Amino acid sequence: MRLLTRTAVNTACAFAVLGLAACGGTDTTSSKEAAPKNSPAREAEPFAKLSGPEVVNKAMAATKKAKSMKIGIDTTSDGEKVSAHLSSDTSGNCTGTMAIGPAGAMEIRKTGDTVYTKYDEALLREQSKGEPAEDIDAAVDMLAGKWLKSKASEPDNKDMLELCDLNSLLEDSASNDTEARKDGSTTVDGHPALRLIEKDGAASYTLTVATEGQPYILKIDAAGNEDPMTMTLSEFGKPVVVRKPAAKDMADIG
Repeated sequence: MRLLTRTAVNTACAFAVLGLAACGGTDTTSSKEAAPKNSPAREAEPFAKLSGPEVVNKAMAATKKAKSMKIGIDTTSDGEKVSAHLSSDTSGNCTGTMAIGPAGAMEIRKTGDTVYTKYDEALLREQSKGEPAEDIDAAVDMLAGKWLKSKASEPDNKDMLELCDLNSLLEDSASNDTEARKDGSTTVDGHPALRLIEKDGAASYTLTVATEGQPYILKIDAAGNEDPMTMTLSEFGKPVVVRKPAAKDMADIG
């Protein structure tokens, strides 16, 4: 699960970089010419009275208060496209899917300390490369499309479940001064939003914040680093329902 592990690490970094201590307090208006104070254009601008760093801190604070959310991730790791779509809450519930390009996909359901995982044939064969052919075929026959039950506390599950640990992800995103600058209005899935740009060396992070309702973070784009990534956040506060797989769908491993 090396690629999934890399994805989890990159996701945590995307959250964390937005809380990096930086210069802050500088003029962080849009790259376009700013309207004079108290002008109609300035009053109509989302978060007009806040600087870029202040908007980021406000968005971080609001997002951290959410008890649940859906996280969508599309990235490239070691040349492979990785996609993950997981709904998680702060009580430890998590459900969703992960896919690694043509290498296959898996489904995860976690409630408390119980984890259910289901792998398709392609991913099982990819993860078993190097094993004897007869062993791989036997594993595919027994496990492909079937659910496995395990404990979240098991060492083998640690990396895989990083993206399900909403508390840890949000903990890494402590609000702080940043060098974010406003970069104009946009929309994310039809929701009005403000775009901000943050630099960290060669890497750049584009943060998109909702301008209606709670100022949640709706999207983070990371570029210029080894593993570019797009992360979307949605379904804030929506209950995460984890359904236990039916007995007939469980793998029989004796």
